[in-house]
Amino acid sequence: MKQVRILDKDFELFIDADTIQASIKGIAADINRDLEGEKPIFIAILNGSFMFAGDLMKHVTIPCEITFVRIASYRGMKSTEDVKEILGLREDIKDRTVVILEDIVDTGFTLEMLLNQFKEYEPKKIKVATLLFKPKALKRDVKPDYVALDIPNDFIVGYGLDYDGYGRNLEDIYKIKQ
Repeated sequence: MKQVRILDKDFELFIDADTIQASIKGIAADINRDLEGEKPIFIAILNGSFMFAGDLMKHVTIPCEITFVRIASYRGMKSTEDVKEILGLREDIKDRTVVILEDIVDTGFTLEMLLNQFKEYEPKKIKVATLLFKPKALKRDVKPDYVALDIPNDFIVGYGLDYDGYGRNLEDIYKIKQ
């Protein structure tokens, strides 16, 4: 599909599924190389990262675990900059290598909160892997270790990312039509 309508907004194709998958394979190879012998625990941030986490884990070949936490920081098309934990971490991460899986890092507020919270559990180290990174939107002093794709500061949907809960199921990524 070249464009989609979600609720009251029109979106145009921005990143196709093949490009997404190739980028995910690339960061999986980096993770496999960098964390060999570590037995990391991957912590996927719901809801947005579910597709990224699932596809990434298909290409991670090192021994590892995966778990999920759920947070919310968006309303409509804007970050609320008020991150609320909804479903917390139940696994012990003390002295473990942790890899946070994010769908997108834009302002950095969510990532900063997660890093601060997880550091309290005394992990051995924390790495961050994100599908998408918006460097021009960054407002906090955080940077992902693994980035599948750098993108401009456009509002996007698809491949796990939503507009008011809709559009997560799209296999491609779309940007708002101007």
